[in-house]
Order: sequence, then structure tokens, then C-alpha cells
Amino acid sequence: KALKVAQSLTYTTVSDLTKGEYQINLEEGVVKVKIDNSIMESRGVTVEDLKNLTVNGASLEFSGDELIIKPKSAMDFSGLKKLINKVMKLPVKGVSGIHRVQVVMEGDEWVIQADGSNLSEVVQVPGVDPTRTLTNNIYEIYETLGIEAARSAIIREAKDVFEGIGGGLDLDIRHLMLVADVMTATGRIRQVGRHGVTGEKSSALAKAAFEITVSSIVDAALRGVEDTLKGVTENIIAGQDMKVGTGIVDIYMTPNPPSRGE
Repeated sequence: KALKVAQSLTYTTVSDLTKGEYQINLEEGVVKVKIDNSIMESRGVTVEDLKNLTVNGASLEFSGDELIIKPKSAMDFSGLKKLINKVMKLPVKGVSGIHRVQVVMEGDEWVIQADGSNLSEVVQVPGVDPTRTLTNNIYEIYETLGIEAARSAIIREAKDVFEGIGGGLDLDIRHLMLVADVMTATGRIRQVGRHGVTGEKSSALAKAAFEITVSSIVDAALRGVEDTLKGVTENIIAGQDMKVGTGIVDIYMTPNPPSRGE
């Protein structure tokens, strides 16, 4: 069953079923494409799948191991070449974006691993459990399941990366949760960079601290930007205490408090 589901997922075109063999017959005005039966079997493609193919400007027939393309109007060699290129790109079965699949045993169950992603269509394929389907494409998760699911995926992917470095890094998951919260707080996914979270900061020094230092400072100077030094980054650059945590209050202490008798 897992193999059949995997075959139904793999995106297959006419080109995938051939070895590049085709014959252009100018006298008859047709093109014959050689179909490899072993590839058809491995990809789970049936004769009915090929007979159901349609293309504008021509009719398709499947006979033996050949797909015969008959143009509806007379074509020269160049026209037939364009037609064959169009036919080669016709989808036969599968989900677009899923290039290859592999069925592996994990524990006591079969798992399908795919090269490529198309979450919105994969979860609709019969035999696929939508509640246990995972992808590392954060934007597909956001578009299909929403921003909360995307936040969870960011945390999961970041956690997997850190656990795989040098045998695993001891990282408190709350740090990853904070990063994911910042990336998704607006209801959409923002990257942590000058085109996302950092670029939206009002502080010129905070922007300069990430990737493009000189151009950020020059741009701020030309526009006469004033930095109030309210954030952590800009205070570190200025070499002074940050107004956060213990630095948010001033504490005065007498080292040697007087005794009660004094």
C-alpha cells in the first residue's frame, strides 16, 4: 500500500516515461514516442493514464509501446518539434513539486520520504495521513495550515538543526520559541535579516549591526536619523549599560550600614 501511495505522489510527465526516443514522420505528419514499459511499471502508470492525455491542436493515441501524436492541421518539421516538446511536458499522474519518493521503514511502519514539497495537494492524496505529514517548507505550512502551524515548524526545524551539530547542542527551546514568536508576531512570516525583522527596527545602529554596516550608517547620516539608544544592540555599540533587566533601575547601596546604636 505504501508503494502505491508513493507512486501516486511522484510527479510524472510523458518525458519521464521515455528514454528520449521519438520518430517524426513527415509523410504521415505524425510523431511516434517510444514509451518504456519498465518505467511505466515502476511509476505505477497505466495504459488508461496515457489514453486520457490531451493536448491542444493534436490527438493522442496509445498503441503497443508507442504514443502517437497526430496534429489536427498540417505541420512542418519545426511545428512538429514544438508539438513534441509540448507533449513531453504533459503531466500523466502525481503531485506537482514531488520529484522523487522513497519508502523506508521507521519502527514498525512504512514512511514515505519525498524530494520536493506541495503540502496542500499531498494531504489530499488517498492513503496519506494529513495529521502526520511534515514538510520543511515553512511558507507552504503557513499558506495551508496558518501562522501558528508555521511557528511550530520554525521551532521544530531549528531544534533539529541544533541537535544535529557536533552531536547536539544543549539549547533551551525557549530561545527558539522567542525567535519563532518574533518571526510570526505580525501574522505573516518574516526573516531575521535586513529584509525582515532587523530591517524594520527604527534604530539606525541596530540596522548597522546586521550585514550592511557602512551603508546603513551612511544612509542614516544623510537622512539625519536620531538614535535614542533604547535597545540592547545600540547600547552595546555605544559601550554603555542597557536599560533592560537589572539595568532598568538605579540601585544605591551603603557598603557599611551604621549600627543601631549610632
